[in-house]
Amino acid sequence: MRYAGARLGRGVGQMKRTFNFILPHGFAVRKALIFLSVVLAAIAAPRVGCAQTDEIQVYDAEIAEPGVINLMWHQNFTPSGIKEPAFPGAIISDRSYNGVPELAFGITPWFEQGLYLPVYSVSKGRGSTLDSVKLRELFVRPHAGDHTFFYGMNFEFSYNASYWDVRHFTSEIRPIIGLHLHPVDIIINPILDTDWTGVSNYFFAPSMRLAYNYSPKWTFAAEHYADYGPVRQFATVSGQYHSLWAVVDHTSKVLDVEAGIGFGLTAATDKVTLKLMLSRDIRRPHEPAEATPNQQGGTP
Repeated sequence: MRYAGARLGRGVGQMKRTFNFILPHGFAVRKALIFLSVVLAAIAAPRVGCAQTDEIQVYDAEIAEPGVINLMWHQNFTPSGIKEPAFPGAIISDRSYNGVPELAFGITPWFEQGLYLPVYSVSKGRGSTLDSVKLRELFVRPHAGDHTFFYGMNFEFSYNASYWDVRHFTSEIRPIIGLHLHPVDIIINPILDTDWTGVSNYFFAPSMRLAYNYSPKWTFAAEHYADYGPVRQFATVSGQYHSLWAVVDHTSKVLDVEAGIGFGLTAATDKVTLKLMLSRDIRRPHEPAEATPNQQGGTP
């Protein structure tokens, strides 16, 4: 499973995991310093605002296995939303439908490459539009699902249409921190959104998830998505984005499904939003064929 940070007020941000020096054996001091320097370098430049979001998901540091290609279809619909554009010419969120197919390529046990293509919308006044394309690099603690404490870092790079964001080039920096407490999961994504116009313009848009794993196939969760505004000065509470979600996940051999309903908690947040994510592996490495007795050099 994966997720999304959200940001509105003027919009909702975008969204997965950390570097090869994040090893199962923990951080050495030198590697921790390298990690910190990479993060600080990435933070040296931010974003101003987008009107919609294509991905509403909290990342849990689990990635596709090496050689696996996974397809996830993100969809969300706002039956009751803000009726004014977040900026001049922006897509209006009220009664808008947004989505994107996401391809995830498992490269190593700690690295996954992602591609979102295309982000699209159907909205009032504009009809059908193509909005954005995104690349992401996700670095995680290998086999995060097997550990009590897990972590990762996601970097995302977007090229946007003028009606999707005020800036053509934007990025997301998404740390991932979590605990598997069996059967409860606690996950935090303290996201920073950037439009590459200076550190003071970074937007702080964290997302959180509290999940109860009822069975291997069913999970029930509460999620919170927020956008506090630029780090130089947070917006007033009424101008911040805050939404609370009820989410259910179902896993099967054929298809993984995540569905949820979110309710806005402030005036700057859409009142009601629905999300649906469908996921399955579309390519897996061939399993080696089991040797027959003759191939093993013997006969029955």
